[in-house]
Amino acid sequence: MLVDVGYLYAASGELLLSTPNRSECKVDAEGLIHALMKLAASHLGDDLLRLYWFDAARDRVPTIDQRVIAQMGQVKLRLGNLNLRGQQKGVDAQIRSDLETLARHRAITDAVLLAGDEDMTSAVEAAQSYGVRVHLWGVEPPYGTNQAERLVWESDTVHTLDAEFVRPYFTAVAVRPRTPTPTEVFSGRPAIALPASAIPHAPTEPRPVPPPRQTRSPLPERADIVEIGEYVAQKWILTRGRDNIGDLLPGPLLPTVIDKELLVEAEKELGISLRPHEKARLWVRDGFWSRVYREFGLARPTGEQP
Repeated sequence: MLVDVGYLYAASGELLLSTPNRSECKVDAEGLIHALMKLAASHLGDDLLRLYWFDAARDRVPTIDQRVIAQMGQVKLRLGNLNLRGQQKGVDAQIRSDLETLARHRAITDAVLLAGDEDMTSAVEAAQSYGVRVHLWGVEPPYGTNQAERLVWESDTVHTLDAEFVRPYFTAVAVRPRTPTPTEVFSGRPAIALPASAIPHAPTEPRPVPPPRQTRSPLPERADIVEIGEYVAQKWILTRGRDNIGDLLPGPLLPTVIDKELLVEAEKELGISLRPHEKARLWVRDGFWSRVYREFGLARPTGEQP
């Protein structure tokens, strides 16, 4: 069982407390994990290999709660990085890598994936290509949907955790009241948010207007894109191992599922979509193979562009 904790917490908070903000929820993670494992056993049998708990932490240093989770039996804690804006980085890639690796090595027959991101679709397809059945679990949305449509389509079965299932493990964190300003204290009236235009202030000297920034081209230079392809290849070699990457040789064609994953990773690093840029997709692949050929000490195949 592979759990995207960011999705699970945000979806449950939205359903139960009308907020996806993790800081506004207190979660009984241990109880929730035991409940998920018990439910998985009721659906698929008692031979659960383990539960992977994919979360994030600042500089990948686990919190006290995460350390407790890491010590639980049949639970594997996986940590991505949490940046200064509270965004998770690297979690999706870890989920995709673990799911595909388990399937490739025939370690599992069925996988429960508790996630909602469309980026998981390529991993689902890869696992299925090795004969693994993928069961997608999600949290009941208060309205609409909170899982990507393509991810739902590709999964073998779909199950929804309703409010009654997740409610025992989520409680609201009391928000501390705002300290009133001196003006509010003297007036005796409750604090009311006023627009900035309604607050009197002393006139100030006009500030010089900085010159407009030059807008960057939406598509980076070829060398930058090739470098991204090399970076993704290096990351794959480190996480998946030389043996698995060696299976892709001699190249330069990648299996469709892996090629999609390469482009998804490159788009994340670049921050743009490569779908309308055919040349850029070729440059990413070129960078990928350049790094792989160097790693294995191989010459570039004859006729391939350097």
